[in-house]
Amino acid sequence: MGRDPWAYRDVAVESVADPRTGRLFVRPVQGQAYATSMRVQCSRRLVDADVYPAGTRFLIRAKLTDRAGGRPFLYAWHGDEVKVLNKREAESFLDEYRRRRI
Repeated sequence: MGRDPWAYRDVAVESVADPRTGRLFVRPVQGQAYATSMRVQCSRRLVDADVYPAGTRFLIRAKLTDRAGGRPFLYAWHGDEVKVLNKREAESFLDEYRRRRI
């Protein structure tokens, strides 16, 4: 069975350093329907500090899923295109997101 393109949505995410380990992880940007504590499973290159420093924001295509009834998380296929967002683009995306929700 192929991927269902209708299940995937644009989501703004950012890389953040774990305060305990210092390793980067990806989380949703605040201001969307997803909690910033939600886990994001995506390409490993997004958490490569040599390529993208902590605080880099990305626009990805992700779907909400769970594995065998576990905690929900966002899943982005590792082969999908990823767009790096500058501050202005991120704010514009979040503003447009809020307008569509009203």
